[in-house]
Amino acid sequence: MASYLDFEKNIQQIDEDIINAQIKGDTEAVAILKKNLEKEIAKTYKNLSDFGRLQLARHPDRPYALDYIDLILNDAYEIHGDRTFRDDPAIVCFMGYLGEKKLIVIGEQKGRGTKEKIARNFGMPHPEGYRKALRVARLAEKFQIPILFLIDTPGAYPGLGAEERGQSEAIATNLYELSDLKTPTIAVVIGEGGSGGALAIAVADKLAMMKNSVFSVISPEGCAAILWNDPSKSEAATKAMKVTADDLKSQGLIDDVIEEPINGAHRNKEAAAVAIADYVKKALDELEKIDPRELASNRMQKILQLGAFSES
Repeated sequence: MASYLDFEKNIQQIDEDIINAQIKGDTEAVAILKKNLEKEIAKTYKNLSDFGRLQLARHPDRPYALDYIDLILNDAYEIHGDRTFRDDPAIVCFMGYLGEKKLIVIGEQKGRGTKEKIARNFGMPHPEGYRKALRVARLAEKFQIPILFLIDTPGAYPGLGAEERGQSEAIATNLYELSDLKTPTIAVVIGEGGSGGALAIAVADKLAMMKNSVFSVISPEGCAAILWNDPSKSEAATKAMKVTADDLKSQGLIDDVIEEPINGAHRNKEAAAVAIADYVKKALDELEKIDPRELASNRMQKILQLGAFSES
């Protein structure tokens, strides 16, 4: 059963009317209602607010990393463990083929349903998850296999055990090591890009965001709690923080925005997966022509330029 957001109430009503008309066998009404649905979808999503995009990024039916891996990767083989502590299910690593190209995919996985969400810690990786990601990234570098990072996390897990095992060190090490990795790397924010938990696998030659994804240093609720001592003001915080794909592209903080189905990737997962696959193929055609050492040098230069400004 489809889930609807607050701003989708009119769409939900038309969907329900279509189902009722289909049950009655009223084909004429179904045809009219479907046209009305197309118009309502276009109207609703044409000028979607930043807060609306945040809601879509967190939509419970939105495709997660494993959904995209299943749709775009052939002969996929999962790689487990950090070889130090344990296997963190919040980070998934796969080796396979994108078309005829070998590809390693490293992604953050939130999980669906209570049992899986708990098992995957709601997509909040522990340090062993980031160390697993780095181990697999080094494997990719060794065999000159390009990497696709799929980012979708509310943030790195802040629990006592994670801190005891070196959460900040694991994130910092990834930032350092991935910046000098000598193989093509592409990162795509597919849902939430939450602070350092997202940055730890976001250092790449190409950083893109799905149209309805967000990337921020803190959650809007956390920002509202700090600024106004009121987490309920998250909508105002979302607008002020400039967290959407278009905002970050205009500021030069990401390279590209990947379009998704007009009413969200969760309504057409296959089309969203095709959009990502096409973007990755095009990016790899460009990156694979560059010497690996030059790739690493260019990546570092791009990182050093982030946040640069000039005063008039």
